[in-house]
Amino acid sequence: MRQSLAQLERAFVEDFEAEQRRAQAQRRQAELRQRQRHLERQHKRGSMRFFLLLLLLIATAVLVTVAMFETLYIVMG
Repeated sequence: MRQSLAQLERAFVEDFEAEQRRAQAQRRQAELRQRQRHLERQHKRGSMRFFLLLLLLIATAVLVTVAMFETLYIVMG
């Protein structure tokens, strides 16, 4: 009986430790997935901001060019 009780206790401890390792591995995987999603969202926002900045720069260049030629037309006209 003592041997079987010791075996049961040892099996319980081994199962508990294995469950702890599994839970830790699952937490690590969840953290990695969360970090990956964060990086993807950050990259997507960065790309959108870059596109908007580029569009704004082009619009500014067009407006300045139009204003410059209109001013030149008024001065020369």
